[in-house]
Amino acid sequence: MIVRRLPTALLTALLGATLAAVPAQAQDRGVDKGPDVFPSLKPNLVGYYDFDHPVPGNPAKERDRGRSGTDIDLINGGAAMRVQDRAHRRSGGAVQFGQVNPTIAGNDDWKAGIFSPTGVPSLRAYNAGRGATVMGWFKMTGTNPSPNSTTADPNDMFNAVGLAGVLSGGSNGHDVRALLELINVNGKLHVVALGRRLDGGNSQTFAAEEDWRSILPTGTWVHLAATFDFDDGTMALYKNGEPLPGFYTRADDPWKLEGDPEPDLTSPTDPAGIKIGGSFPQNTREQNPCNCRMDTLMFLDRPATAAEVKHQYRR
Repeated sequence: MIVRRLPTALLTALLGATLAAVPAQAQDRGVDKGPDVFPSLKPNLVGYYDFDHPVPGNPAKERDRGRSGTDIDLINGGAAMRVQDRAHRRSGGAVQFGQVNPTIAGNDDWKAGIFSPTGVPSLRAYNAGRGATVMGWFKMTGTNPSPNSTTADPNDMFNAVGLAGVLSGGSNGHDVRALLELINVNGKLHVVALGRRLDGGNSQTFAAEEDWRSILPTGTWVHLAATFDFDDGTMALYKNGEPLPGFYTRADDPWKLEGDPEPDLTSPTDPAGIKIGGSFPQNTREQNPCNCRMDTLMFLDRPATAAEVKHQYRR
């Protein structure tokens, strides 16, 4: 199991070569105007990370090519997290995540994101918002889930694998507004969309019925998308442009949608940030690391339609 080796072995066996610096002329700001983004999605593309655009002078940060300009940190691994691996034909490189020391309750897992306890103003599109979409390319590269580094029991495993999500307002770095992840549902790991409309309120989960290992086979790039409609209470999951059959884990009203006022919106607070490849992007705790690679992550402020998800995958 690669993640049980020393960090040196992790670097040499898991990561591969580091990407060369991207020419300055390719480091543009703003929504991508090329062919990578399906046109109808561009107005709602809050965050867009292809991991080919390091912040000039700081390769441990990734530039946001979405409209918000929310640059993110490559935490603990920095520039070494950028690897040569093409997720799709338009891809340049990817980013590697993973657990480093499973037996130590430290803060060295490789993950990414941004955090502010008072909210990230550039993510205001999710303040009193009606919906969201999280989508991107994912490739499992090691054993998941990982050993729980916060307990003394060597047989204790984390109950989830973090992929990518938007934190709730006032989040401690773990609680989310919209999240794509793997989590234990009734004793079994599932690919899920997990959403929370109200800060401090209950979450709802839509879980894929298919075994997660067939959705995300090790060593294979897969395009996943999760959509959230906070007004009508629906969520959906997609793999390689096609809907994934699934089920809601709660039959009550966790988002408090019953009654007035309408429409139902998220809390009027700026999200505390974005988390990718695990929780706590402020790097104060290890939680739910993902031994995986990611590419072309997109965060929208509305639920993409099934047709849009298919078109984006085909691009």
